[in-house]
Amino acid sequence: MTDYISAGTYLQHNPMAADGLDGLGAAMEAMAEAGQAMAYTATPIIVAEGNFVFTASDGTLGSTPTAFFDLFRVGSGKIVEHWDVVAPIPAEMAHPNGKF
Repeated sequence: MTDYISAGTYLQHNPMAADGLDGLGAAMEAMAEAGQAMAYTATPIIVAEGNFVFTASDGTLGSTPTAFFDLFRVGSGKIVEHWDVVAPIPAEMAHPNGKF
């Protein structure tokens, strides 16, 4: 993970994870133990401007199809800050456009 995320500064805005790599690792481990492991399967949208990168991905949270929206701030070539929104993808939608 240290190839992509700063080991010195990693600020987390997800209320379920503490700052730093240890906080991220502990949150991911707790989610997996609760049967809510996260798996990203595709990232159809990536937008970058300046030192910010936004991604929209689909995958699963546990067994639930899920959309992941992540905003990263990059410093010195590594992620130093993270915001996210996680939303279930309904089996049926009111339109044929898909989630993304």
